[in-house]
Amino acid sequence: MGQGQSSTDTEVTLQNIQELYRKFASECPSGNLHLHEFKKIFGVNSNSTEEEHAYMDNVFRTFDTNKDGHIDFLEYVAAVHLVLRGKLEDKLKWSFKVFDRDGNGCLDRQEVRTIVKIIQKLKKHNDPNITVRNIEDICDRIFELVDKNRDSQISLEEFMEGANKDPWVMDQLKLDIGPCDWFIQQQERKT
Repeated sequence: MGQGQSSTDTEVTLQNIQELYRKFASECPSGNLHLHEFKKIFGVNSNSTEEEHAYMDNVFRTFDTNKDGHIDFLEYVAAVHLVLRGKLEDKLKWSFKVFDRDGNGCLDRQEVRTIVKIIQKLKKHNDPNITVRNIEDICDRIFELVDKNRDSQISLEEFMEGANKDPWVMDQLKLDIGPCDWFIQQQERKT
């Protein structure tokens, strides 16, 4: 879920929502999307790394806004809207929430290291020609550029300011798990 605007100009219309609901209801007959189904959508399976599973657990947690252990259709539509049409500020806030694994409102060095490692793996998975960089070097540079008060933690404000001001930071923290493409494929797929 990259932080930039969608690369497509596809509008989500009432007809799209109705079709999405039909597909959601047929693929999730219980009316809820569970974690294992969510992971399947994004290609996280038994061959995926522990980090990828943990990352998707966090993504799922952020979309499960009422914390009931599944994503209902309204939560699903809100997630699709954020992914396809959300403002950069909202996407950055969401990304921070995904990255903040312990939910304390700050990113510590271990969380940033984990984020960078997972994002590097996902980028490599999506494009095998990408060169994986040294995770410690990336982490050090992110803290150098973003941790303005030098307390070894990145607050939401520091995160948003750093990602907005520095294209390199934005690229390193960009969530590229492909939901926009998946959504469009779902729209084109015949039931």
